[in-house]
Amino acid sequence: MKTNINYLLALCFLLLCACKSGNASSQSKSETPQDTIKSFTLPTIPPMLTAPEQRADFLVKHYWDNVNFADTNYIHHPEVTEQAWADYCDLLNHVPLETAHEAMRKMIDRSNADKKVFAYFTDLADKYLYDPNSPMRNEEYYIPVLEAMIASSILDETEKIRPQARLQLAQKNRIGTKALNFTYTLASGAQGNLYQLKADYILLFINNPGCHACTETIEGLKNAPFINQLLKEKKLILLSVYPDEELDEWRKHLSEFPKEWINGYDKKFAIKEQQLYDLKAIPTLYLLNKEKTVLLKDATAQAIEEYLMTNAQ
Repeated sequence: MKTNINYLLALCFLLLCACKSGNASSQSKSETPQDTIKSFTLPTIPPMLTAPEQRADFLVKHYWDNVNFADTNYIHHPEVTEQAWADYCDLLNHVPLETAHEAMRKMIDRSNADKKVFAYFTDLADKYLYDPNSPMRNEEYYIPVLEAMIASSILDETEKIRPQARLQLAQKNRIGTKALNFTYTLASGAQGNLYQLKADYILLFINNPGCHACTETIEGLKNAPFINQLLKEKKLILLSVYPDEELDEWRKHLSEFPKEWINGYDKKFAIKEQQLYDLKAIPTLYLLNKEKTVLLKDATAQAIEEYLMTNAQ
C-alpha cells in the first residue's frame, strides 16, 4: 500500500510539472507573435481594367494594401520590403506625376502607424530617391516623402529640421518652374548671365572638370548626335559652369570642352553659397526652354538627348 501511495505521489508531481511546462510554453507562444512575413503580396487588379494605363494606375494606388504598417516585422525582412520598395519606385514611372505624388504621400502617411516602420520606409526613400549615387534618384518622388515627414505627428521639431531644409532646396528650380538666374564669368574675364542667353533650349551643365563622372558626362554630351545638331543650328545653347574656388584646376581642363559650348565659372560662388542650385550630385544637368522654364532637372545626357529628339523636331 505504501508503495502505491509513493507511486501516485510521484505521478502527480510529474503531471503537475508537465502542466506548468505546457502553460509556460503556451504563454510564451502567445507573448511572441509569429513572424509570417515571407513575401510581398500585390493587390489583385480587377479584370475589367485591361488597358495598361488603367492597370498601372490601380497598382500604384493599391500597391501597399496588403501591408500592415503597424507590424515592425517588416523592418527585419529587407529581402521582402526593400525589393518591394524598389519595384514600387520603378512603377511610379508608368503613371502621371500627379498620380505618383498622391500615391507616395498616401503610402508614407500610412507608415505613420509606427515610428520604427515610418523611419524604415523614409530611410528607404532617402536611399533610393535622394542619394546621389542611386540610379533611381528622383527628387519629384522624394518631395511627397519630405512633406509627409514635416507633417508627421510622430516626429519632433528637431527631427523635422533636415527634411525641412531638403524640401526648401528641392523646390528650387523644380520642373515647370523658372530656373534661378546667376552670373557666369568666361576665361577672358567677360561676364554674362543665364537669362541673357537666347535659344529654343538651354542646357545648363554644372560640373567640376577632372572628376570621373564629369569626364564621362562631357564625353556623353560630345557624342550625343541630336544635341550637337541643335548646337550647330543655334537652337540649343550649352552653358557649362564651374561652381568652385580652384580656378587653376578649371583652367587646366579648358581644352576638354568643345568650342561650341559656353564655358564659365561662378566668380562670386553664388550657386554654391546661396544654394541657388542643388549640388549634392556633381555633375548636374538642367534642360530649360527659351523662357528658362525647367524641363528636366538633374537628368542624364541620354535622357536629355531622348527628350530633345522627341520634342525639338
